[in-house]
Parts: sequence; C-alpha cells; structure tokens
Amino acid sequence: MPRFDAHTAECFVYAKREGLLSAVGHDLKLRVAEFHVSVDDARTAVEASFRADSIEVVSAMHGDRPSSERVSDRDRREIEANARFEVLDAKRHPDIAFHSTRVATAGDGWTVEGALRLHGTERSIRVSVKREGSVLVARTTLHQPDFGIRPFRAMLGALKIQPDVGVEIRIPEGPEGEA
Repeated sequence: MPRFDAHTAECFVYAKREGLLSAVGHDLKLRVAEFHVSVDDARTAVEASFRADSIEVVSAMHGDRPSSERVSDRDRREIEANARFEVLDAKRHPDIAFHSTRVATAGDGWTVEGALRLHGTERSIRVSVKREGSVLVARTTLHQPDFGIRPFRAMLGALKIQPDVGVEIRIPEGPEGEA
C-alpha cells in the first residue's frame, strides 16, 4: 500500500476573506506540514491523517494564483497561531483523520467518499480526484460550521474568513500508475 507524507506529497488549504474590512486581510494558501495518506494498491481505499498544529502560511493569494503581496513575518505568525489554536483548536483536537467508504471511477478521475473527523466532529465528505500530468490531485470544499468550527473573525467581524475552505492534496503518480 503506497504511503505518502509531506516529503512526497503536498496538502494545501485555501481560505478566502470576506467582510467590510476584507481589503486589509489576505486570501491565503496554507500548507499542512505533517500528514500521511495511504492508498491501497487497487485504489479502492484511502486513509489519511493530518496534524492540526502543522498549518503553515505558504502565500497570500490573488484569485487562483499566489499574490505578489508578501505576508509579513508578524502576520504569518499570527495567522498560523490563529489557524492552529483558535480555529482548529489543535490542543484539544490535534489529529484530523479521513477514511474512505467508497472509491468510484468518475469520468477521467475518481470520486472518493468517506468520513472526515475534524475538530472532534465526524462528517461524510466527497473528494474529487483528477490526474494532472504526473500528479493525482484530490480536491474538496469543507464548510467549517459543519465541523463545529467558527470561521476566523477579527475587528468585531468586519474581517473574517469565509465558512467554506478549499482543500487540495497533490500526490505523485508512480511510473506504473501506482498512486
């Protein structure tokens, strides 16, 4: 069973801002720095775990592209602390876990259905997987309140993160199609 981690794959979270003062905040690309994903040889089962306290800022975003705007070191530290300990409550809920219940071919990719345990709450989710060159890219959108998470807010709610965040996992596909 192939196993991937932050040395062989990537996991990103995309958070967009909203609110009256959204212009002073950043849309963000975050990285989960500690995780592992296991895919069985027949691609019929997937298991994954992620450390909630390993969220790191990669960059500010402008639409779907990294922004030329730099996130200051101070802002980076503050964003990472808020994501880890205020939003995800990593001290009480250090681990995020997923296990598939169904994997099905869907067009030129796959649909993976399963249970995600996040912030102490387990919910069913669906993940779309597509081949992009030599990489398998899994994408889903998570609605934070579904998991008991209150999206980050500052300045009395005038700056906040949208309740939906995008999650993307990029796994290299091996020379013989092993994922």
